[in-house]
Amino acid sequence: MGHHLEGKSSIVPLIDRLNKYPIGLPDSDKLRQILAILFSEEEAFVASRFPLTEATLPELVRATGWESTKLKAILEQMAEKGLVMDTTYGGKDFYLLMPGLIGFFELTFMKQRNDLPVVELAQLMTEYLYGDPEQKMGREFFTSKTPLTRSLPYEEHVPVSSQVATYESAREIVKNAGYGAIGMCYCRHKKEHLNESCKKKAPTKEICISLGTAAKFMVRRGFAEHRSTEQLLAILSQARDLRLTHITDNIRHKPSFICNCCSCCCELLGGVLMGYPMGVAKTNYTLQVDSETCLGCGLCQKACNVAALETVGVDNGKNKKRMQVIGDNCLGCGACISACPSNSLSLVHIPGRPVPPEKKKDLMKQILKEKKRLTPYIVSGIKKKIRRTLGMG
Repeated sequence: MGHHLEGKSSIVPLIDRLNKYPIGLPDSDKLRQILAILFSEEEAFVASRFPLTEATLPELVRATGWESTKLKAILEQMAEKGLVMDTTYGGKDFYLLMPGLIGFFELTFMKQRNDLPVVELAQLMTEYLYGDPEQKMGREFFTSKTPLTRSLPYEEHVPVSSQVATYESAREIVKNAGYGAIGMCYCRHKKEHLNESCKKKAPTKEICISLGTAAKFMVRRGFAEHRSTEQLLAILSQARDLRLTHITDNIRHKPSFICNCCSCCCELLGGVLMGYPMGVAKTNYTLQVDSETCLGCGLCQKACNVAALETVGVDNGKNKKRMQVIGDNCLGCGACISACPSNSLSLVHIPGRPVPPEKKKDLMKQILKEKKRLTPYIVSGIKKKIRRTLGMG
């Protein structure tokens, strides 16, 4: 591992290819070290030749110039490592190069690994994500007008007068997925390799939910275990008892995951805390504090996962302090509400917030357009359609 770090023949083209995704990986020495560990030289070459959408084996044979038997063996190896996602439909096998985030960074720590120096990787990834004073990765991930992810509200705290849309409901998302699995939390597992633990005592195992096609891939490749709908709903209840925040894809049609996140471990919520309050799309609600009954005890502040509450002084003859919502930070998830001993917290509807894109493809195109990276995606799609029409793929 790492034997090709000094050579530009594989790492640099790989980085160039990964940076054609909506969320790329800004180049740095740390990134090159990470990729040199995760990808062999052959894997890096194959990855660099991937089209921007899923591809068949014949299409990848043409892109790489490799013989199909050799290439298929490499793709199998990459799928086992979580570098490539393989699926089958319509009687054909398709392969998709995983992005870095959300993608193979997370999958690296979503199962126990003996084939990788996980402690070294945990340190390198942390330094790459948080150690850059210019916050290149933070800006890449969190500053799109359209966020990649969004939060979900605790439905029991939604005002009776508000109708929760299906796409807003964690329970309905799970029920409508058709297939689901439970896996290890990448963030908490990575933290454990740095000798850190979750302050909310949230579990590392059996807490993050994958759904649909992504779940089937993850189960097949050992990154997750299949669970029934009832079992997944129980995981959501457990997460709410721990006052974790539900995070999912910023789409309406069949999201692929629901992560249950805390402020101390989660890298998605970490972006909000790093100064990117719009980096995770908010629910259609926000927190409201009843100043007449608020005790100013700060328990909600401790429960909040995005530092969206602060203590302020008041002079109303009753309390000397109370809690106040920091509106830009508040995700409207409601994770803090059950911590209040005086029932002073509630969610209120916020009209006019953006509706998530319909499907994953719509989300990707929207972010690519905002980052002025859409043209290569469109050209790649046109070429693929032409080749398939001609029977070349």
